[in-house]
Amino acid sequence: MATSDSATSAAQTIPVRDWRSSARGKNMQQLQQLRWIAIAGQLLAILVVHAGMGIALPLWPMLLVLAALCLVNLLGPLYWRHLHKVRLRHLLFSLLADVAALTALLHLAGGITNPFVFLYLLQVVLAAILLPLKARWLVVAVTSLCLLWLAVTPSPVRLPANLDAGLADRYVQGLLVCFVLMAALLVIFMGRIGEILRARDARLAALRQRAIEEEHIVRMGLLATGAAHELGTPLATMAVILGDWQHLPHFTSDPELLNDVTEMQAQVLRCKAIVRGILQSAGEPRGEAPHPTDLHAYIESLADHWRQRTQAPLALHNHIRPGIGIVADDGIRQMLFNVLDNAQEASPGQVRLHAQLDDDALMLIVEDDGPGFADAILDRLGTPYLSSKDAPGRGLGLFLSVNVARTLGGSIQAENRREGGARVRIRIPVQALATGTTGEEDLA
Repeated sequence: MATSDSATSAAQTIPVRDWRSSARGKNMQQLQQLRWIAIAGQLLAILVVHAGMGIALPLWPMLLVLAALCLVNLLGPLYWRHLHKVRLRHLLFSLLADVAALTALLHLAGGITNPFVFLYLLQVVLAAILLPLKARWLVVAVTSLCLLWLAVTPSPVRLPANLDAGLADRYVQGLLVCFVLMAALLVIFMGRIGEILRARDARLAALRQRAIEEEHIVRMGLLATGAAHELGTPLATMAVILGDWQHLPHFTSDPELLNDVTEMQAQVLRCKAIVRGILQSAGEPRGEAPHPTDLHAYIESLADHWRQRTQAPLALHNHIRPGIGIVADDGIRQMLFNVLDNAQEASPGQVRLHAQLDDDALMLIVEDDGPGFADAILDRLGTPYLSSKDAPGRGLGLFLSVNVARTLGGSIQAENRREGGARVRIRIPVQALATGTTGEEDLA
């Protein structure tokens, strides 16, 4: 029951995604801004034509249409916030609402003879960029029917036109204003929407690259588990033989040989433990699960475990206050140990680990006094088989660590210190450690 309650509370702490964070949400924001500009421009045009040009317009019906557009702009975000996302049909309905409002205003202000009738093209261009093929043609059909309706339906207002007067004619002036307005809006908003779409494409490319890397990790896991199964039998045989050797007179009479055999048996047992750990991580029951612990104590235990495993010095500077609860997971330990192992191999002196909190994120900073990273490695940090050590199969530790950190919603950055050596910064959101959530988002 306690496990169920903790899982429920953890699920309740997962942050709800904002509808404005997706590409469609950002496009909808652009449409809302465009609608506010259209409402303000249409209101200004109504006042100028009615009061400045002396053309009597049906003010109350036209103001009612503008009020309906304002209502759509105000109520829309509340609905999308409830759904937590914007769908394609919402973009379609939004464009159709603008087409309907434009049709009503044009009918009340001259119909097909109104120079602002060309604003229909703006809706068609927006549909061509934001909507799939069928929805685009639907907008084209709706705008064409609206134009046809304006052409056959008499307007309550007749606009005077005298094209021979050139720029002095009100219709020509309206055409020029309509053209400048459409050109400006297309440049501004099409540029913004293009940036949103390019950002989405870049994110898709990053996700594809990540899928390739994760597929590579799966292949490595299959190879590791297969090798672990194959190594189990010879390691068990070696452990039995070394155990028998310890009781032979030839070895018991020579303390030096006996110590060598004892040390060999200890190393074989350690290899068997490593193989068993690989098999357990691959899905076999391990008898232990991620458990709640204190972040300060967890960092201390990781440092002690690494010292015992490598027999190497490690200076720990733990600046995290006690009392911050997290869920300990083996992936965090392996990620940190990979970075520490690389630092210990590269550094002839002591490795330093700094642990601190930075804006609700755990910062683990590993420093060494080695030669530092090559520029090619810094530019492609986390690429598999990219290592300063000229040996096949190297560079996988940092590659796996980068992927573990990214899965937890964090990141790993590396740099060379001015005084010599390298510095690796691991940043993990504390919420991911507390609830087990990730920083991944879908593209819906």
